[in-house]
Amino acid sequence: MARKYSRGASKDVQSAMRRRKRGLLRRGKGGKGGKVKSRKQAIAIGLSQARKKSKKVPRKRKPRR
Repeated sequence: MARKYSRGASKDVQSAMRRRKRGLLRRGKGGKGGKVKSRKQAIAIGLSQARKKSKKVPRKRKPRR
């Protein structure tokens, strides 16, 4: 079975998690918002950075109606 996420994408998430632990990960456009405290948000930021670099990441789910 093929990988859902590329290895490069998981490295982006890993680096985002490390920056969160060090207190360097910030939310908002351009990182001008407050510090990220939640794990889920750190993962989301890492995945979005991987998407911007065109790495293999499934697209975002659309909300159900």
